[in-house]
Amino acid sequence: MTTTTAARPAASTPRVDGTSKSRKTVFRAERRPGKFMYLCLIALAFFSGFPLYWSLVVASHDNSVLGQTPPPFGLGSNFFINIGRAFDTVPFAKALLNSFIVSTSITVSVVLFSTLAGFAFAKLKFRGRNALLLMIVATMMVPTQLGIIPLYMLMAKTAMIGTLYAVIVPSMVSAFGVFFMAQFLQEAVPNELLEAARADGCNTIRMFWHVVLPAARPAAAVLGMLTFMTAWNDFFWPLVVLTPEEPTVQVALSTLASGYVQDFSLSLTGTIIATVPLLVLFGLLGKHIIGGIMQGAVKG
Repeated sequence: MTTTTAARPAASTPRVDGTSKSRKTVFRAERRPGKFMYLCLIALAFFSGFPLYWSLVVASHDNSVLGQTPPPFGLGSNFFINIGRAFDTVPFAKALLNSFIVSTSITVSVVLFSTLAGFAFAKLKFRGRNALLLMIVATMMVPTQLGIIPLYMLMAKTAMIGTLYAVIVPSMVSAFGVFFMAQFLQEAVPNELLEAARADGCNTIRMFWHVVLPAARPAAAVLGMLTFMTAWNDFFWPLVVLTPEEPTVQVALSTLASGYVQDFSLSLTGTIIATVPLLVLFGLLGKHIIGGIMQGAVKG
């Protein structure tokens, strides 16, 4: 009896190991993407990149070639000629510089102030915190167009009309940024870490700079990219408050697209030039953005 009892675990051991190995093999096989998934990804990449490629094709040809049937699908030789025409038609270099100044200033301001406010709402205890956060979120429901007239009157009284300050100052902080950073810091920064920092003698500013800000880097990268894109693509408010001599990129593009006969090659050449800074920005911040997404996925 003793021998039989001792032999049972030894006999059942290969069965358990074989079962676990087969389950691991099945699990790994299920994780591998199939052919249909690759086809979907290829189709998604094609439909996402084709508009940009078609814009490049049109920008590299003359406007008269676009009326041919079938239209050209290969790159032409007029791209640099069209670039020169775009810079000669409108002050495009000035527009690029103005958009870079405006977008960079707004991005830095929004990320800094939104992180500060998000830290206060997420980790600091004060009276009326929830009500104040609710009021900030409620402002996101108000259409921007409703505030154009009073905002223009305020800019006129402060003598900012016609300057870049009229575009930068109203956008220095956003309700979305405050809410976004508050939600991220609520989970990304443990309360025990803040208590340990206070025990080491850190005040609130030092705690924000050395503890909260490094932890908020992935969310700050996402918020910075979204803010830069929004400021770079803004058209209506710069058109209202800026002069034709001080345009932004989108206002300059609208000037290129105007005229009795629209020159599509010239318009899309300006569009390609205006898209390059956004692609460079994504190339610089893409690693931090993907890292933040994967960090959230692991935590979830």
